[in-house]
Parts: sequence; C-alpha cells; structure tokens
Amino acid sequence: MVRGKVRMRRIDDLAHRRVTFCKRREGLLKKARELSVLCDAEVGVIIFSSQGKLHELATNGNMQSLVKRYQGDVVESQMQNRALQSQVAEPGIFLVREEMDQLQQGLRSMYGGGAGDMTLDKLHTLEKSLELWICQMRSTKMLIMQQEIQFLENKVKEQNELMNMCSVFGGSPYSTHPVSNGNCFFSI
Repeated sequence: MVRGKVRMRRIDDLAHRRVTFCKRREGLLKKARELSVLCDAEVGVIIFSSQGKLHELATNGNMQSLVKRYQGDVVESQMQNRALQSQVAEPGIFLVREEMDQLQQGLRSMYGGGAGDMTLDKLHTLEKSLELWICQMRSTKMLIMQQEIQFLENKVKEQNELMNMCSVFGGSPYSTHPVSNGNCFFSI
C-alpha cells in the first residue's frame, strides 16, 4: 500500500489529531535518540501538546543542564557578535560624525550671516567635502543613466529582432505562415 502525500494543515477531527500527535511525537523522539547515539550528540527536545502537556527528551543528563548550556552559549555568542559589530562600526561611525559636524558647522555659518567665525582651514575642509559629495552624486547619476541606456538599447535590439522576424515571415513573429496583406502585428 502506497502512502499518499500528506497535506500540511491542521487536522479537524480531534481524535485523529491526537492519534497523529502521539505517533509523530514518538517518531520525533525516536529520531532524536538515534541522532544522540549515532553522533554522540547532546539532544534536547521540548514539545507542548495542544492541551498544554509537556513532553521532553534530554539524551545526556537532564533538560535543565541542557537549557543552561544553551543559554550560556547564546549569551556568549551574542556578546561576541556585539563586540565584533562595535569594532567594525566604530571607525565608520567616527567618520560619519565628523562629516555631520562639518556640514552642520557649514550650515550654521551660511545661515548665520556668513563665514565670519570659520577659519580658513575649516572653509577649505568644507569646500573639499562639498566637492567630494557633488562628485559622488554625479558618478551615481552617471551610473544610473548608463544602466537606463543599456536597458533601452537592449529593448531596441529586441524590437529590431522582432521586426526582422516579422519581415522574414511576412506576418506575426509567432506565426510561420505569410500574412496576405503584408501587415506585421505584434500579437500573441
């Protein structure tokens, strides 16, 4: 007898649902035990039934020691990730803060009635920063324009190929017989 594919959805019949839960729970726990024995792994499985009953399996020791080990590993890995992120992010944050300070000072001097309180070095730094930002904006704009041009060129190329196919067959590019009036329509 061949089993059909089981649709993954909630089982409506309560008795059938309970029987399925028991069978699948036992199968899952059996696989967990096998994994523990075959691979010498510590496996913990926690299952709560729909009635709220707890079913658990801890292969080596008890569940509390396994959960404590898990929590310790999670906390340690989170701390390592935070330390790594802060090491990576600190230089970038510092540069962004410097740029923001320069821009804010430039805005204050422009809207505050001129650059009377800015030194010549600060004005040169602000000017270089503005030139750099303008250059970056222009290069981004050119990149976007080149992508648009490439897209349009590809579109024109496709249309030309369709027109060539149309002239070869004398009709629609999807038909293999000539059209009597010689018109070419791009319909499917």
